[in-house]
Amino acid sequence: MNGITRRYGDVVALSGLDFEVPGDRYIVLLGASGAGKTTLLRVIAGFEEPDAGQVLLDGQRLDGVPIHQRDVGFVFQNFALFPHLTVTDNVAYGLRHRAERRMTDPAEVTRRVKDMLDLVGLTGLGNRGIGAISGGQRQRVALARTLVTEPRIVLLDEPLGALDANLRDRMCEELRAIRQRLGITFLHVTGSETEALTMGDEVAVLSGGRIAQCAKPTELFARPVSAESARHLNAWNIFPGRVRDGVLSTGAGPLPMPRPLAEGSQAEMAIRFDQIGVCLPGQAPGGQDHFTARYIAGEFNGSTALAFFRADDGGLVQVVDHLGAPRLPDLREGEEYALYFPPTEALLFEKTPS
Repeated sequence: MNGITRRYGDVVALSGLDFEVPGDRYIVLLGASGAGKTTLLRVIAGFEEPDAGQVLLDGQRLDGVPIHQRDVGFVFQNFALFPHLTVTDNVAYGLRHRAERRMTDPAEVTRRVKDMLDLVGLTGLGNRGIGAISGGQRQRVALARTLVTEPRIVLLDEPLGALDANLRDRMCEELRAIRQRLGITFLHVTGSETEALTMGDEVAVLSGGRIAQCAKPTELFARPVSAESARHLNAWNIFPGRVRDGVLSTGAGPLPMPRPLAEGSQAEMAIRFDQIGVCLPGQAPGGQDHFTARYIAGEFNGSTALAFFRADDGGLVQVVDHLGAPRLPDLREGEEYALYFPPTEALLFEKTPS
């Protein structure tokens, strides 16, 4: 995709977006609600046309090409199944009714549908009605209906959003396994950073109508290249401030910078939740940068626990503790603590004037 722009009146959903999706990969597009994730999928699929830019697939331009000629599969968030048809007839629908390369041999349709139901784990359920199967099975039917037409790329619009937590975890593994067996590209959009990091061979962060970063999950999580990327991961505390006397003056107090910036310039410092330690004021270990904040509450999440603090300006600071190797002291609500971190782990992003 080169320079894709899509507007809705005065609202710019996509702004000169450049994005290359590699073949034979599971790519996840991560963005907040309203970031333009679904718009981008609809532009690729042909449900909408861009106001500017080009969409290309294997070097072939797609913008302006009718939907049925794009060879692009789309799995909708609500599955969009036909409730009056059986599982088999839902999966066979595209083969029987597509505008081009329509399949008229009943035996071939039956074979293709059976193979696809076996692939997605629905063996023996072909004669059931859509109302007689579970949410996870409907998800598989929607996927099978898309895959049976052998598209060159499959677009998935928040495909796990309608499933409960346990089923989402199972479907994450199954979607990745199915994609790997087929050897085609999946482009999956989500607002969940956990889902994105779990699913993606690569994760692209969509922010401000553009791709802020595209990287392997481990790289993205450990070293986001911008504050926009860091915010989408729900793992980094972001401290905006201005450079004064060689330090970053923030709402949490003056923070030493990992590299020098010009006096008076604006910047944001990011410190990951699990890189922050907690101790009594005045007891921060040597070689660690620190600031003070007041403990307000904790949240137990099974294998981890989150501790929430208020900085001097009222901003929320989060610290994560892994219960298999706890490292935080007993915390008392309303008490002030020193929050310390290794200087090498703080990321500094200079803000460029707009």
